[in-house]
Amino acid sequence: MQHLSILPILIPLIFGAALLLPPLSKHINRQRIAAIIGLFLLLISAFYLLYQVQSEGVHLYALGEWQPPFGIVLVADPVSVLLVALTSFLAFSVMLYAMNGQDKNGAYFHPLFMFQVMGINGAFLTGDIFNLFVFFEVLLIASYALLIHGGGKQRTQATLHYVILNLVGSSLFLFGLGIIYGTLGTLNMADLAVKVGSLQAENATLAKTGALLLLVVFGLKAAMLPLHFWLPKTYSSASAPVAALFAIMTKVGIYSIFRVYTVIFGEHAGALANIATPWLWPLALLTIAIGAVGILASPGLKTLTANLVIVSSGSLLACAAINSETATSAALYYLVHSTLVSAGLFLLADIMARQRGQAEDRFVRSRPFVQPRILGILFSIAALSIIGMPPFSGFIGKVMILQATQSLAESLWLWPLILLGSLAALITFSRAGTTLFWRHNGNLSTESEAAKPLELAAVILLLLASPVLVIFAGDMTTYTQEAAHYLHDFQASAYNLLPGVSP
Repeated sequence: MQHLSILPILIPLIFGAALLLPPLSKHINRQRIAAIIGLFLLLISAFYLLYQVQSEGVHLYALGEWQPPFGIVLVADPVSVLLVALTSFLAFSVMLYAMNGQDKNGAYFHPLFMFQVMGINGAFLTGDIFNLFVFFEVLLIASYALLIHGGGKQRTQATLHYVILNLVGSSLFLFGLGIIYGTLGTLNMADLAVKVGSLQAENATLAKTGALLLLVVFGLKAAMLPLHFWLPKTYSSASAPVAALFAIMTKVGIYSIFRVYTVIFGEHAGALANIATPWLWPLALLTIAIGAVGILASPGLKTLTANLVIVSSGSLLACAAINSETATSAALYYLVHSTLVSAGLFLLADIMARQRGQAEDRFVRSRPFVQPRILGILFSIAALSIIGMPPFSGFIGKVMILQATQSLAESLWLWPLILLGSLAALITFSRAGTTLFWRHNGNLSTESEAAKPLELAAVILLLLASPVLVIFAGDMTTYTQEAAHYLHDFQASAYNLLPGVSP
């Protein structure tokens, strides 16, 4: 049990490597069995780790017994384990969908999928900002190959833009890390948080430059305006399982912003306290606005879902800009909701596209669905939840965000944009539902293929999160409040992670 904290990284690493070996790599059915077993084990370990952290407190795992700030550490705290559990559940559900045939469209889907999950979990668990860069690269390299999985001109073009932008982002990340290490002499997050408050004036400007470079990198990952233009085309052109898994990718950037600019450059950072807030607030609001415009202009369901991801990123960035325990708690609840529902909508869009023939997921007249009732029910649940209509989780999440505003000025800026974003989603989903389900050309085609049971099961699992988050809203909000308190508690998130160091 002492090694429980590293299992969310170790399990996908071991299974990903095993899937590259000849006994598994040449047999698709064996790969599927191995992948689903690995992800099931990951799911169990992630939720057990969540239980352990909730009952026993934070787990600090020092690799090789090298104690911080000198060694590589993993920190399983209430925030990181929640996101690891979310990633594990998402990956398991998406794999159920992919193993029905989409994993055969290209080579090495399963090992790449595992390495992607390993990188995401590692980014959430690491307590060292350099290893955050390392795990960023792991998940990005896997994502490059997954994006182009299945081939095609559109995917190749979207992947090229994605790769170029992220290579630039990786370079900026290294520059930022170099500057911070040169001024503070450490890259351990807790140690950085302790030392940044006593930074000498002559080094403060350099450290601020490094911190703002990191904000650019994290903003790129989080699809923050003006670094968001890659997302709609990239997500809408990816295969459905890849796009669904990528629903958690922007959350890695969001998490990094919360972690770095709350713990390291938060209230206790002296001259560098809250340096991200003046940038985050206007950019978050503009991200919501541009995402709402994208929603109204979306020609198809996949593009609509991608633009909804942008709006959710803007909402989460606004919570980071507010920078309070209440806002962080709201962000964590809304993050879980938006990740699972948008992933389910990506998979649902793929099922609907395959049943509509050449029209695919576009909002145009086409032949009727093979399974109109079940698809209509799932579409309605996803739409109502993302719009933020009661009694679904989107309503609770958005109310929590609205209540987190601390001043009249914040309310006057954020409330109209959140509500207008919901209105844009309501208008577009109404138009989409009317076109997709009621406006038909011709009769049902004999070539149309019904969705397989496991595909529907995967979508149901993801969308079921919305009513479940409502039923257990009391327990969930209690947990997110405790997680938010931990993140904002300088003693717990900094000093307690450095043995032998006291305030």
